[in-house]
Order: sequence, then structure tokens, then C-alpha cells
Amino acid sequence: MKINFKKLFPNAICPTYGTEFSAGADLYALLDEEVTLKSGETFLVHTGIAMEIPEGYVGLVFARSGLATKKGLAPANKVGVIDADYRGEIMVPLFNHSTEDRVLSSGERIAQMAIVPFLKAEYTEVEELSDTVRGLGGFGSTGTK
Repeated sequence: MKINFKKLFPNAICPTYGTEFSAGADLYALLDEEVTLKSGETFLVHTGIAMEIPEGYVGLVFARSGLATKKGLAPANKVGVIDADYRGEIMVPLFNHSTEDRVLSSGERIAQMAIVPFLKAEYTEVEELSDTVRGLGGFGSTGTK
């Protein structure tokens, strides 16, 4: 699959895959200068790129496991959704979950994006739903096996 993208600034970096079998492509920070994220702070990080995601697909932006576990930095919205009809700059709101200030530099890998197909649902209101074994059981209702 080919994804068209546009650099909105000359120094923006094309998304790249870390390995041959990586599901998510790394997104890179585009900053004028280093930014310090204080503990508990969110900062909207620019990538300097826009994309044409094909109809029937979505770009899902996830945390990079290394950045999240080593520095405590992960998307504030947990999973970002880039719709196929969005043509603006892709930005990532990074949240500092750690107890220390963290410095973010331009060109640093800040998140990863997977291009995923999805089904468009038609929601129909009904008076009753079908019965299941689980029924109304919510969080933790299926046991801990």
C-alpha cells in the first residue's frame, strides 16, 4: 500500500518503519527548539507532515513502547485517530507520565502510526438486544482465568 504524504516544512521527516515487520511507522517531532515537558504536562508536538489515507482506512497513532517505558512519554489521548478525509498536519499531544522533566528534541521519534482498515457501522436503535451468556456483566465479570 502506498500512502501519499506532504512535507509542510522542508525539515519534516518521512514516517519510517524500524524493522521489516514493524506494524507502525515512526512519526518524528518537528520543533524549532528543544522542549522540556514537565511531569504531568501535555505538549502538542508537530510532525510537519500531512497524509492522504485511503478511504476505508484509518491512521491510528500509538505510543512508542521505548519512549513510554524509558521516558514516560505517550500520547495524551492514548490512541490518535487520523481519518481518511483529514488533510491537515499530523500532530501528537505527548503527555509526561514520569515524575521527572523530559527534554524533547526535533527529529526524535515520538509515536507510531498504523494504517488499519475499518468497517463503517450503521447504528440502529431497537427496543431489546439479543441475550448472551455474559448478559449485563461488565468490568471483571468474566473472571481472572
